[in-house]
Amino acid sequence: MPEFDLDFTLLLISSGLMIGLMYALIALGFVLVYKATDAINFAQGEFVMLAAIIAAAAMGAALPFWLAAVLSLAGMIAFCFGLERVVLRKLLGRPIVAVIMATIGLASLIRGVATLVFGAGVRAIVMPISDDPLFIGPVMLPPVQLVGAGVSVVFLAAFTWFFLKTRMGVAMRAVADNQTVSMGMGINVQRYFALAWALTGVVSALGGVIWGAMLGVDNQLPLVGLKVFPVVILGGLDSIVGAVVGGLIVGVVEALAAGYLDPMVGGGTKDFAPYVLMILMLMFRPYGLFGRRRIERV
Repeated sequence: MPEFDLDFTLLLISSGLMIGLMYALIALGFVLVYKATDAINFAQGEFVMLAAIIAAAAMGAALPFWLAAVLSLAGMIAFCFGLERVVLRKLLGRPIVAVIMATIGLASLIRGVATLVFGAGVRAIVMPISDDPLFIGPVMLPPVQLVGAGVSVVFLAAFTWFFLKTRMGVAMRAVADNQTVSMGMGINVQRYFALAWALTGVVSALGGVIWGAMLGVDNQLPLVGLKVFPVVILGGLDSIVGAVVGGLIVGVVEALAAGYLDPMVGGGTKDFAPYVLMILMLMFRPYGLFGRRRIERV
């Protein structure tokens, strides 16, 4: 086993925390849909890829980064509104599994169409920031990760405030609890259903631009969505705070596994270590650290 080194460990933890915040931002897409519809969006990774492709294509057309990011944001909001209006609205009142299966099919469709239209090559998203890392003692902070972590913190705080302090946020939580009762109380379920998917588009656009700038944009980017499953299971599917805590845990575990375990076994432990945590959580606390424990009488 590699010898413990404090500076190296601090470097791994700091990197893991920043990556974890970016995981949490994408995990928020799962939480938003689950809070409003009680279903899981299995196409979240493909949404991130589509947003990144829009931004990369705009930059490829010589548009500046900020305009490309705005186009990605607007495109994802329009896409999610259209998706909800054309496909998902028809599933209101149907069993939740119908929405889940629709998102699984949508994931395959997006991945296939994106590859056909844009090709399988890697595209770049270049942020207008310095490439020089910031050093705080022994800790090195890459600028892209700093920007990504900062954006994640701001929007995670904004969404937390939205759900806890606004009438629309409370109404979305009511819709998630029971669509039929919400309709009876005069809540326009269709409106909040659409709003949840539009907010998911916002999260996907932010995640797509950030992760596209870090990793490049290709048809493998949806794998980031799979990395987020352990995050939402650890934190709880219906908890924004849980998404943050779960993201931080997964980011740090990945970093420490890559730094200390990968050299011992030749690599790969960082890819499955979060799923080991996820399985353990499902065994002992299936509703997550901050999720609501639901008890149904039968």
